[in-house]
Amino acid sequence: MRGLIRVVIFLTVIWSAYWFVAGFGLRNAITAWFDKQQEQGWQADFSDVSTAGYPLRHVTRLNSPALADPVNGTAWSADWIEFQSPAIWPGRQVLRFADTPQRLSYFDQTATIKASDLQAELQLQPGVALVLEKMALTAGSWLITDDAEALAGGDTLTLVMEQTSIPVTYAIGARIDGFTPGDGLRELMRSATTLPQAFETLELDMTATFNKPWDRTALEQGRPQPVMIDLNLAEMKWGALRLFAAGELDIDHQGIPTGEIAVKAENWRDMIAMANAAGALPDQAVDPVTRALNFMAGLGGNPNALDLQLNFRDGFVALGPLPLGPAPRLILR
Repeated sequence: MRGLIRVVIFLTVIWSAYWFVAGFGLRNAITAWFDKQQEQGWQADFSDVSTAGYPLRHVTRLNSPALADPVNGTAWSADWIEFQSPAIWPGRQVLRFADTPQRLSYFDQTATIKASDLQAELQLQPGVALVLEKMALTAGSWLITDDAEALAGGDTLTLVMEQTSIPVTYAIGARIDGFTPGDGLRELMRSATTLPQAFETLELDMTATFNKPWDRTALEQGRPQPVMIDLNLAEMKWGALRLFAAGELDIDHQGIPTGEIAVKAENWRDMIAMANAAGALPDQAVDPVTRALNFMAGLGGNPNALDLQLNFRDGFVALGPLPLGPAPRLILR
């Protein structure tokens, strides 16, 4: 019996020593990353740091963290953030964010984010490169505001990016339940009275291939850039409006896409009116576009539904035979 007690005490001492050494190393790795960003010209601050979670977890909390990258004009701050991981392997991190408001800025535009149970999950491969295997962002009810005006909100939020068997290819999924556009967006589209408050469905399922895997260099150097997108399904249902899209795009080193995206739209006339009200479709283009799309819808047998294709060629995009203008450049800053 005494021998067993000695073994238990010995193992407890060894585990405790490991826990404290690993916790100290993890804490230093986080604070050292902040120091390195400061050396590269970032603002990277926090007021204090603490470690808890003994004996099975490491929980490192930073109070009042603030990050700002002067190159791309982005900045973020919060009351606190926690890094949680199993004590046996710190490469599986769960980042918990404060339920209190966070501030996210892009140059002179600042938004306030308030979300319940907001957390990000990171699964990293062992090794100094810290290659990303999976990243997920989930939240309960959330709201984004700008100067006290609601921009968007939702009942839940789920974003997942997971590495496939090909290291540079990631499966990406997104779903928002109860997505509610803000009053400004609804007023811009003149839809406040004609559409319900919340979307029925807002979902994305796609696979993206990048020019390199996502690892620690994505933050410290440059972002991996997409070279191919396979859009399995993008779906939106908002009242009588229905929109579905699927297709493939190849992307060159300048971010210019080439390929086709099949689009199906129901109650498309309302979408034209909304695009016009939002300024995306000029007044002089409304009648020609409506006539052309009305003809195409008639060919399909259902005048309220459109089956078209977005064609990306030579830096331009067209909806069926209708040219829309320069294609967007798909570059991650």
